[in-house]
Amino acid sequence: MKWMVAALSLTLGGCVSVSELEQSHETMDVISGKTPREYADCVKAELANTRDPLVEEQRDDCLRLIVPQKLTAGAGPAALVDIEERGSGSSIKLHERLNNFPLRLGDVRTAATKCISGG
Repeated sequence: MKWMVAALSLTLGGCVSVSELEQSHETMDVISGKTPREYADCVKAELANTRDPLVEEQRDDCLRLIVPQKLTAGAGPAALVDIEERGSGSSIKLHERLNNFPLRLGDVRTAATKCISGG
């Protein structure tokens, strides 16, 4: 039993870099009527109670939110949210760490989904 706990903690605690997350398959690829700023502010507000502050990067007509891991501080990002301006709205792509792991924490995906139109 102890080896299972150790193996699970290594799996969940392993480091992943921003560039590795960029190369992973998106777990969400949607369009929102919100501007990139409105959407980013909504996601940051939704995650304020469950995560350390998100890092925001400005790139031309795109905003990137780097979401820190919840359980392992300093172990690389848990998710990337790329928000690109599209007409009067935004194109949103979410890249999550452990995107094929069914027991991953769902707060990032929930916030990203809620902010598409609501929030």
